[in-house]
Amino acid sequence: MTSLRMVIAEDNLLVRTGIQALVATETDVEVVGACSGYDALMTCVDEEKPDVVVSDIRMPPTMSDEGIRAASALRDTHPEVAVLVLSQFLDPSYLLTLIAQGSSRRGYLLKERIAAPGELISAIRTVASGGSFIDPVVVESLVSAKARNDAGPLRQLTPRERQTLAEVAAGRSNLAIASAFNVSERAVEKYINSIFLKLGLRGDRDTNRRVKAVLMFLDSPPV
Repeated sequence: MTSLRMVIAEDNLLVRTGIQALVATETDVEVVGACSGYDALMTCVDEEKPDVVVSDIRMPPTMSDEGIRAASALRDTHPEVAVLVLSQFLDPSYLLTLIAQGSSRRGYLLKERIAAPGELISAIRTVASGGSFIDPVVVESLVSAKARNDAGPLRQLTPRERQTLAEVAAGRSNLAIASAFNVSERAVEKYINSIFLKLGLRGDRDTNRRVKAVLMFLDSPPV
């Protein structure tokens, strides 16, 4: 079996070591590099040619948005490399910047969810295979907050539709959502059609476009 080659970029030693420990049990994942800053990460990718990078958003030298900038730069220099960024922040601007050039091979996961059983490795495998992963907890929190404060169409969504919207934005297929909710795939299709009708969004069947459309809506100012 071919190993999935991974580079970790995280300035916190304990977090970096924890990530390595979590993936160490996966026989098909090999950590080929670990670093603590932007420059070291870019050099490591050039030298090691990994399949996926797992990176903190804020690292040296500026402790601002190095992980997001790395993901953008790698889209041009190493388009085949997937990037999963780790964040402590529920900030839609980070998400939008991350997927501005496309959501394929890009993922966003909250640090607090790293230790959840299977969550980290699932996100890694998803982006490494060409998909997109956006933590549904992030999206659901943003949807709920906006629904409370916005006089616009999000208030029209039912609790189940808000949960479904979070799953859609996370890149889940209709089948995966149906399995998670223990309902039929047809029921999920109805939820999604209702969501896009209420939000005035075109029900594009392409997952990546749906992710971007939902996140753009979340980032829009209140009506």
